[in-house]
Formats: sequence, structure tokens, C-alpha cells
Amino acid sequence: MNELSPDLPQLGQWHGPEDLQRLQEKQLSQTVTWAARSPFYRERLNSAALPATAADLAGLPLTTKQDLRDNYPFGMLAVPKARLATYHESSGTAGKPTPSYYTAEDWTDLAERFARKWIGMSAEDVFLVRTPYALLLTGHLAHAAGRLRGATVVPGDNRSLAMPYARVVRVMHDLEVTLTWSVPTECLIWAAAATAAGHRPDADFPALRALFVGGEPLTDARRRRISRLWGVPVIEEYGSTETGSLAGECQYGRMHLWADRALFEVYDPQTGTVSAEGDGQLVVTPLFREAMPLLRYNLEDDVSVSYDDCDCGWKLPTVRVLGRAAFGYRVGNATITQHRLEEIVFSLPESHGVVFWRAKAEPTTLRIEIEVAEEHRAAAQAELTASVRAAFGVDSEVVGLAPGTLVPREALTNMPDVVKPRSLFGPDEDWGKALLYY
Repeated sequence: MNELSPDLPQLGQWHGPEDLQRLQEKQLSQTVTWAARSPFYRERLNSAALPATAADLAGLPLTTKQDLRDNYPFGMLAVPKARLATYHESSGTAGKPTPSYYTAEDWTDLAERFARKWIGMSAEDVFLVRTPYALLLTGHLAHAAGRLRGATVVPGDNRSLAMPYARVVRVMHDLEVTLTWSVPTECLIWAAAATAAGHRPDADFPALRALFVGGEPLTDARRRRISRLWGVPVIEEYGSTETGSLAGECQYGRMHLWADRALFEVYDPQTGTVSAEGDGQLVVTPLFREAMPLLRYNLEDDVSVSYDDCDCGWKLPTVRVLGRAAFGYRVGNATITQHRLEEIVFSLPESHGVVFWRAKAEPTTLRIEIEVAEEHRAAAQAELTASVRAAFGVDSEVVGLAPGTLVPREALTNMPDVVKPRSLFGPDEDWGKALLYY
């Protein structure tokens, strides 16, 4: 179960950009051949002259999320349905779903990419997977990677009645969980739930080695806060349901694109030009995906890609990912982005205890609410108001709320029963849950 696939490139098998390009182009013709079997790419590709190099590939139009939606459910399928192992849809899709499907062989590549964690995963680990399993790829991806490395996987799911925050904390503590996978916000809520249960997050979970996070933009300030709350490294992962893991962190804190397993481009939507590095939107061509090949798929995520050397020795390009955090709301003459505002909030003195917050951008004022104890409230409000003014040049209305207002204590401590369906009830029981059980 711990063995790496001999048919897939592994870290250390190349010595620089030229070697990496040779690895990519060695597989590219196979990838394009697979793509030509799907109804969508059959129309787009000229089978007499299939792209064989990255330069050839650049002549094709980008594949968009709308293309995937327009070809729902199986217009992108390049293998017989009988060969499929799993079907998924991405989150947050308005209207038509964004489908994604994989063969068992595709899953070997998926699991290996996610498992490339510098801190390591092994049979000694107890790995809590706390992202959704339903339709999304994320929970299944981490689960498969954990099993690939021999870890004991705890399928915690997310937004599940069967796994409230109090149960997450109990499982982490009693099972001596060593690794977790979640969105960054979860780690903050777990810390609050642990405290509510009488635990000290940084002292009473001695088995914990690292927190794996992804799925939402993460500023350096929030990462540092999470790391200090739990006393372990916070290791970021970047990917999507349509592609699987695309990048992971090395021990020096830099995010590296898995360019041995996918071909990457940076697209400038203003000019329509592409380059190997620089700032723009990330375009990806997975190289080892047979069920649903994607050629020049535009994730529409804002990134900055560089081929500068890194001390880790992986010889892979680095990427800074903002997601769609560059999108913002106008307040006066300024554009407010979550990424920049989050950095400001989590730069408040930790002694103020501000962890949970929300903001609303209105035409002339930025409204911010923060949870903060009464003894720190006036100072936190004044400091945040001044910081917002300095950063954006706009007025803000900062309101300090009592702890438990934005994240109620009962959400951290409740342990509701998981109701199973039944049809026969006693005289004093609520039979309204006979079919719609919850």
C-alpha cells in the first residue's frame, strides 16, 4: 500500500526546467490521444495533427468551466462508463453542475499527488479527514492518500449531523489524531470547541503533528494564528475537484506546482496571452488523467508562478494562490478584498483574542463585527479602525461582539442524536420525523 507507482514520475527524477519539460512532453502525446476520444475534444482536435509539444498545445483554445457544464454529464468522457471508479461535482456551482470522473488508474495519480506532504504520512498516523465526502473530490482524495501511505483514516466528513464539533474534538483527543485535513476556518472552530470542552489546544493534543488545509484562501497572518493555537505546522494544499491536487508546500513554506504530473500555464485575461510564469489565471493540463482529460483547463484562480530555485531541491515551480480573492467590493474609492482584510484582522495583537469576524462592504462604509472579550473591546475596535483606514483609506464601523455571538457556544458543545428512519412511534413521540429524518 505504501509503494509508489513505477509508471508515474516521482520527486527527484529531474534536475531542472529542461528535464521537467522532457517529462511533460513524453506524456503529452498520450494525454492528447486520450482527450481525442471524448465527444468534446473530438470536435476540437484535428486528429491528423494532434498537439505533440507544449508549443503545439498552446494553439488550442482554453477549456472553461462553462465547457464542463455545457457537456454535463458525460460529454467529456474518454473511456467506457464501465471503467469509471468515481463521479464527482464541484462545490459552489450555480445552475448546471460541473462534472468530474476518474478511473481506478486515475486515482493512483490523484492519491500520490495529495500524499506528497513534506512532513510525511505513514502507518503510524491517525488521519482525520474533515472535508465533505458527498460528490466533492476533497474528502475521498485525502482518504485515498491516507490509505496509500498506510495511515488509519478517520472519515470525519464536514457539515454532517453525525460529526458535530464536540465530537471532532473528542475524536482528535481520544484517538490521538496525528494529522488532519480541512479548510483553515475549521481549525479555528476546533480550537474554540476544544477550549469549550476544557482542553488546551496547544497542550492537550500531544499526538498532533500537523494540520493539512486547503479549499479557501489563507493569509500568512491567519496561518500563524492557527499554528500557534495548536502548536503544530499548518501545511497548505491547492487543487480542485476537476483536477485533484495541483500544488503542495515544501518544508520551507513555499507552494510548489506538481509540474511532473501536469502542464501549467499562466493566462492574462486582459491580453489573452499565456506564459510559463508570472501573474494571471492558472491553466492546467493534467497529464495522467484518462477518464476525463482536460487540455488547457482554466481554473480562473489568480496566481503568481515562478521558477526561482528553492532550498527544498524539488526543482518545481512555485505558486502563490489568491484564488478569486482578488475579487473585491467597492467602498468609496477603494476595493476591499477578503485576503487583505483578513491579514489586517489577524494582525491585531493576539492578546485581544480576535478569531471570529465578518464584514460587509457598503457604498461609503465598511462594517466589521468581531468577537472580542469586553476588557479588550475598546482597544481592538480602535486598532482595527485605524488599520483599515491606513490600508484602504476608507471609514469603517467596527463593532465588538461578546464571544459566542458569531460562533455560538452551543454549536461548539452540542452532541445531537443521529436519527435513523422508522415508521412506528409511541403515543408521546414526534412522528413528524417518520420519513424526513433529521
